[in-house]
Amino acid sequence: MTTGGNGDVESLRQRLREIEGELQNRIQYVQRLEKANRELEQKVREASESAQPTAELNELEEALKRLVARIAMILQAEKCVFMIHDPDEDELFADKPALGFTDEQVKTLRVRTTQGVSGTVFRENKPIILYDAANDERTVKENVALLGIRNGVCVPLIVEKRDDENRVIDRRTIGVLHVFNKRYGNIFIEEDVHLLERLARNAASIINTAETYRRVVHEKEELVETIQSLYAGLVVVNKNGRITQMNSSAMQIFGLTIDDLSGGKTYDAVIKDDKVQQVLRQALEEETGVAEEVTLADPINPDQQHIYQVQSTLVRNESGDTVSTAAIFNDITEIRNVDKMKTAFVSTVSHELRTPLTSIKGFISTLLQDTDGFYDNETRHEFYTIIDTECDRLTRLITDLLNVSRIESGKSLQLNLKKGVNLHDLCEKVVRAQKSYTTKHELHIKLDPAIPLIEADEDKIDQILTNLVNNAIKYSPKGGNVTLHAKMMSTDLVQLGVSDEGMGIPKEQLSKMFQRFHRIDNRDTREIGGTGIGLFLVKNLVETHHGKIWIESEVGKGTTFFFTLPTEQPEEEEGGDTGGNLASRVAG
Repeated sequence: MTTGGNGDVESLRQRLREIEGELQNRIQYVQRLEKANRELEQKVREASESAQPTAELNELEEALKRLVARIAMILQAEKCVFMIHDPDEDELFADKPALGFTDEQVKTLRVRTTQGVSGTVFRENKPIILYDAANDERTVKENVALLGIRNGVCVPLIVEKRDDENRVIDRRTIGVLHVFNKRYGNIFIEEDVHLLERLARNAASIINTAETYRRVVHEKEELVETIQSLYAGLVVVNKNGRITQMNSSAMQIFGLTIDDLSGGKTYDAVIKDDKVQQVLRQALEEETGVAEEVTLADPINPDQQHIYQVQSTLVRNESGDTVSTAAIFNDITEIRNVDKMKTAFVSTVSHELRTPLTSIKGFISTLLQDTDGFYDNETRHEFYTIIDTECDRLTRLITDLLNVSRIESGKSLQLNLKKGVNLHDLCEKVVRAQKSYTTKHELHIKLDPAIPLIEADEDKIDQILTNLVNNAIKYSPKGGNVTLHAKMMSTDLVQLGVSDEGMGIPKEQLSKMFQRFHRIDNRDTREIGGTGIGLFLVKNLVETHHGKIWIESEVGKGTTFFFTLPTEQPEEEEGGDTGGNLASRVAG
């Protein structure tokens, strides 16, 4: 018994010596890790001043991979993962690198700080040993089963900030470090907890630095993507005149490529426009914001000019010192063109209003002065007819202006729909009225006899046809045939068209013909009257009737305006009446 007892004691002593030796080896390993960590922290501090954060981030991630592998080896664990706190969502999420987990498993490992072992360790800042993970009531069972976790040790990741005397002045928990599944069928013990806590201090520092780097890199990438996606051009020039940033829009404006900007070139070596150089020079020399308008030729089509509003602002560092100037180039060509069109529109409308008013005033004055009855009844009736016609002309113009205002304010045109509108009769009426305005043109009607009565606003269809026929007459000043034609496209859709043999429309103008205030500006059209709102109204009237309108034209040969109308207007859902006033439908 004694011998046996002595043998057991000796065996136990031998086992203790082995454990002490293993523990000493582990402590030495941890010390080497701490030294490597200090060296890495120094490298991170140096890298923070470098212009290549992405490369340094890759080095940090590689260091984390090695650290995770070493932690798992020291603790004899199959799996190792750290979870970082997301303060916005108040959640803990797993992050790479992780040992023993697939990338998909890492993505799915995310829990609230109020859930599971991870949440408990994070909230209480105390380690936990899981002896039987599947049956531990603190675990999230789905995660345990999905990830094949049997046991584990979980410790908080704590980052400490110390002063010059090595006193802790700030302590912050940034997440949780896990090791799972002790190898060889063993379980984790308290000594494993102490080792992991010591390793976690080093890991927390590196992880915190890596996460900070990631956030900085991510924010920088987002900023670069935002700058690149700006419609406006952006040019940033430092105090030495070198271009430090130019987005893709700015490169397009100046016709440059990435290669043109390589080598830290100055703005005056890259941007050749004198006015732009002057704006940037003034902003740099006077250290003030500048706002100017510049006109630049399109680099692809030099005959085309673009007007840019250039606004510069100073970029300052944290100390308030000016480090560079940023210039924004906004293309305001269309705005300036609209301004010109509006100016021309006001001038044209003034003329269009003045013409009938002059006629009305002239004939009224003539009649008032005729106190002796010089004019006979037939002449007086002719004067009254002219006055009446000119009043109708004024009414139409004012109605058009009110309709444009209504459309621009987002309101739909009011329709008074009725069933039984006869397109044959309407076309006859329009052609009869327009014949009085010309002696050079032959007006024809070619309608499919099968066209049925339709549901529409009769006055609005009259306005569409009148406008198109009147345009056809005006824009074929040498005369020729003007034809109003219509046919059935299907059982419930009518296609109408107005064709002329006039000057035609250039291809580049076709897409602009239905814009408000737009008029073709060339030597042949300047003498032709009009406000530039007729086709804009026509398009809106057609679309309000649930139809479509388009143009086919050939310069020098003529133009055809096509549009479609449904034979019956579709029923609108309550509150979705784009057809104007469906309550005003009248039985034909």
